[in-house]
Amino acid sequence: MHKSKGALDEFPKRLCFYHKNTFRYKEVHQREVITPGGALFCSPGTKSKGGDIMYSATDVMWVLVAAILVFFMQAGFALCEAGLTRAKNTGNILMKNMMDFCIGTPCYWLIGFGIMFAGSGPLIGGLDPLIQGSYDFGTLPTWCYAIFQTVFCATAATIVSGSMAERTNFKAYCIYSAAISLIVYPISGHWIWGGGWLSSLNFHDFAGSTCVHMVGGLIACLGAAILGPRIGKYDKNGKARAIPGHNMTAMALGVFILWFCWFGFNGGSTVAMTTDADMELASLVMFNTNLAAAVSTVAAMIFTWLRYGKPDVSMTFNAALAGLVAITAPCDCVTPVGAFFIGLIAGFLVVLSVEFFDNIAKIDDPVGAVSVHMVNGMWGTLAVGLFSNGGDGVAPGLFYGGGFKQLGIQALGIVSVAAYVLIVMFIVFKIIDKTVGLRVPAQVEIDGLDIHEHGLASAYSGFAINDMTGMDMDVNENTDLGEEDYEKASKAQVDAAVKVVNKKTVVDGVYDTGMHKVSIICRLAKFDALKTALNELGVTGITMTQVMGCGIQKGAGEKYRGVELDANLLPKVKVEVVVSKIPVDSVIEAAKKALYTGHIGDGKIFVYNVTRVVKVRTGEEDFAALQDVE
Repeated sequence: MHKSKGALDEFPKRLCFYHKNTFRYKEVHQREVITPGGALFCSPGTKSKGGDIMYSATDVMWVLVAAILVFFMQAGFALCEAGLTRAKNTGNILMKNMMDFCIGTPCYWLIGFGIMFAGSGPLIGGLDPLIQGSYDFGTLPTWCYAIFQTVFCATAATIVSGSMAERTNFKAYCIYSAAISLIVYPISGHWIWGGGWLSSLNFHDFAGSTCVHMVGGLIACLGAAILGPRIGKYDKNGKARAIPGHNMTAMALGVFILWFCWFGFNGGSTVAMTTDADMELASLVMFNTNLAAAVSTVAAMIFTWLRYGKPDVSMTFNAALAGLVAITAPCDCVTPVGAFFIGLIAGFLVVLSVEFFDNIAKIDDPVGAVSVHMVNGMWGTLAVGLFSNGGDGVAPGLFYGGGFKQLGIQALGIVSVAAYVLIVMFIVFKIIDKTVGLRVPAQVEIDGLDIHEHGLASAYSGFAINDMTGMDMDVNENTDLGEEDYEKASKAQVDAAVKVVNKKTVVDGVYDTGMHKVSIICRLAKFDALKTALNELGVTGITMTQVMGCGIQKGAGEKYRGVELDANLLPKVKVEVVVSKIPVDSVIEAAKKALYTGHIGDGKIFVYNVTRVVKVRTGEEDFAALQDVE
């Protein structure tokens, strides 16, 4: 604990703020101050000529840089959520994350900040539209603290986007985003950080396990439950089906960005970097933050490895976020040993939680936001009452001789905030549902929100999107033909792997026009090899489309996020060419050679007789219309 000198000697009574988000409006005498949340926000040697506390350049820069990092978390959330959902909804995901910040900012400025900080009432701060009132944030200007809190508010709002992804009306989501920034987050935030009733009980949430993450996670859970699961998520027996995300690279980059920015989220919440004590605290906070995240990630990797037979990629990356969320509340008052165990439990907890909501609660959460933020936000809040060593002015926890008092206070905070958020947001969601409609129609959901909600044909125009079904399937008794080398395989083996169907159509008594359409269905992973083989034959005109289909192989029983993949319908590529000069048998042979792997299901080739071809631009028909050279 450090005490202010100088300014308070001349002005013994003043508003006193703490070195983190928690502060209280109190009239205090300098040597009588007891700071359960930590040191005074005032720094030595900051007295102005008039006796007021001057701003600290070090503190201001520290907080502003932290605010920039927290803002950039929006990019992390956008990439993570986009990667864990389907490509047809990518644009919608990006728009929601952008609007969370852009709608939340003016709403929080309009009345949210005032509700949170413009007074010290037990339930609400006050009304201060447009932040016109006078505030004393110690060594920080009001606008510095305001932007820092604004980006925190936006973070709470954007958590909800992933859990309600792929089926939410965009208008409805924009209204929700305004509601959380106007009233929901500010009121619960006042209770904890603005001098409200939980703050007076010494409830401790250093950087927002409860205030930000649990609040956002609760709303995410409620919203997903009201919306219902995505079409196809559960079969007729209620068994969960896996709906894999389309881009693990984007997901991973999003998690790395979030981890990077979390150093600003937690470290910046010291809101001071002037004294030795400030620097020591910020260093401990950052070390604990990183350690908990790393341990949680390793724990989830090992746990999923043992549980599913292979380490699950998305679960492991989600565990990194779970560890970060869990350590956010206690990062200032636990030792690295405490941070280790907090992260360890978070790693197991996120995996079991995802399974619970998928298989038991039947709440469809495409990105695992409920498990990461709500469940581990609660765990991090309780961890204060268990692992606090009495540092930073926080009461010791159960494991450090403090008994159940602090643990009880933390549990009370969880229950009270949860009750408030769920009641208010249930009303908000129901009003939205009855007015503009919360969920999109089934056809919109099937086609994708990008095209219907935003007029975006594809978020990846010009790019081919691969997915996990493009890799080779495991060898098993149903698919293995016993020979992987095309040159060594028998005709029967090749024919079994790549089936050929030759359809001859009779038109005016003529069987063969000399023009043939060859339709090839194969795995996306083989498209480049097929295209090269056809080009070498002289085929230049190719039409490629992405389709869904299945054969007798029906997949290889892989799992995604602990749920077995439903491989009855797999993404495929359909390549179509029309040839005349090039013998159709040559096209078939080249395609078979390019596609063959020695498994049933390598592909199918359909040959059709083409009766007429018209080149629209020139009016040329049939053979002449098929020539690329003028």
